[in-house]
Amino acid sequence: MVTRKQPEIVEMDASQLEALLHRAEAEALEKEDYQTIRVVFESYFQLTSLVGDKNTTIARLRKLLFGARTEKTAAVIGSETDSTSAANSSDASTKDAALVDVKIDADEEPSSSPKGHGRNGADDYPGATQIEVPHESLQTGNPCPECAEGIIYHLAQPGVLIRFVGQAPIQATIYRLQKLRCNLCGTVFTAQPPEGIGSEKYDQSVGSMIALLKYGYGFPFHRSSRLQENIQIPLPASTQWDLVESLVPEIAPAHQELIRQAAQGEVVHNDDTRARILELMGERAKEQVLAEAADDDSVAADRTGMWTSGIVATSEGRRMALFFTGRQHAGENLLDVLKKRSDTRPPPIQMCDALSRNIPGELRTIIANCLAHGRRRFVDIYERFQDECRYVLKALKIIYKNDKLAREQKLARDERLRFHQSESGPAMAELHAWMTRQFDEKRVEPNSGLGDALTYMLKHWGKLTLFLKVPGAPLDNNICERALKKAIQHRKNALFYKTCNGARVGDLFMSLIHTCELNSANPFDYLNQLQRHAEQLAECPADWMPWNYRATIESTQLAGC
Repeated sequence: MVTRKQPEIVEMDASQLEALLHRAEAEALEKEDYQTIRVVFESYFQLTSLVGDKNTTIARLRKLLFGARTEKTAAVIGSETDSTSAANSSDASTKDAALVDVKIDADEEPSSSPKGHGRNGADDYPGATQIEVPHESLQTGNPCPECAEGIIYHLAQPGVLIRFVGQAPIQATIYRLQKLRCNLCGTVFTAQPPEGIGSEKYDQSVGSMIALLKYGYGFPFHRSSRLQENIQIPLPASTQWDLVESLVPEIAPAHQELIRQAAQGEVVHNDDTRARILELMGERAKEQVLAEAADDDSVAADRTGMWTSGIVATSEGRRMALFFTGRQHAGENLLDVLKKRSDTRPPPIQMCDALSRNIPGELRTIIANCLAHGRRRFVDIYERFQDECRYVLKALKIIYKNDKLAREQKLARDERLRFHQSESGPAMAELHAWMTRQFDEKRVEPNSGLGDALTYMLKHWGKLTLFLKVPGAPLDNNICERALKKAIQHRKNALFYKTCNGARVGDLFMSLIHTCELNSANPFDYLNQLQRHAEQLAECPADWMPWNYRATIESTQLAGC
């Protein structure tokens, strides 16, 4: 989806607007008035265009004008811990009031380190080149040049100088090899390139960097091409594609192994987002998309039938991300992955939203629904039903607080289940009873926004509360939502894939790159090492996953020694 530019906000009160109109009527406009009038008209045209779009909701219009707000409880309902909010709901009991008196914002992820104001030490740069610099004139054991009596000795902690250098994403070096010719026989003698420099024009790292920029961070080929041309190291977009595509046969075994291991996951998350592949679109649609690509203020066509599915599987503390782009929905792609699952393994826990297209057909999974999706419904209607939504959000805040504590204490799956059953179970039971009473006692209109939000929660209550019944069941699908931002970022910048093969290449690199990020591995180094060890990768791809490839390299080096 292509985002719209946010209209510029001009703050004017009634008296200032009236004064501007008087100046316009008297043909005595001031210099600053032109800019104000221009902004007003531009905003007017943008707003009329938005209102005319059938996909524009009031909530979307509000977010565009005033910016998207966070969904944290404190941001939605305020930071006050008002125990009377539950009493404002017509049947709030003392137990109800206890639910809303929570002072910890459990929506936040646990922080592993205190704020450092952006200051990083030398140990925070493991990817930097490390250079040992000896003292220019002194060595251990020399007499002290200051006092002439002491002896110089080595300090374990060296001095540290960190220096950053800017450079182009793709660098080029020209080796001008001297040529000599015999004046008698005519033989030409050409200098050999420096040691370690091969005869290939493009180093393996070039394709890795291009793939990382394109599929990891949404940097289209044409934009990289302009950047390289401007810094006088041109690299055409077509050449970039050729380099990236040429890597696929070498690193494909790692992708296939990643799919196989993801199929064995204990928990699988899945969801999808819209995608575009020109090859699968009609001629009129192709023309429309190409026209939009040339228009900075383009609006994405509301199409169906093409999707990028994101699947995130977790197993033994490892996280694996997979992307599939085409006509299949998330459930169909998950079905293809789970077909590779071992028959000896039990059904996995599947976390998704309540859409039927996320279910993998005939293969059985233990389905959990996303609690954040249910919670978001109350966030969206908070302005209209403040008391009721405050009660629900405060109750759910307890659940997220408990899950945060479970993560901080690193509880095992069974321990986490017992912890939630004892600490979160009563709060969820009370919340369920409260929601049921709203309908039983006719306190809410079923067709209202609040009625719709409550109906959704009650209808899917069993799947929303699977974390109270099954060990390891997650609360929400946020990890998959974050993974899909990769595909959304690519779609916003590149707009479409040209062919199905281009989509396949993009899915492969996006899967490997994001899996590296989920396991704190260096994706650039990983792609380089896969190419350098292509033969070993083909023989045993399980040894070349993002979480163990460095150990494999070290063991190979030790064996060679």
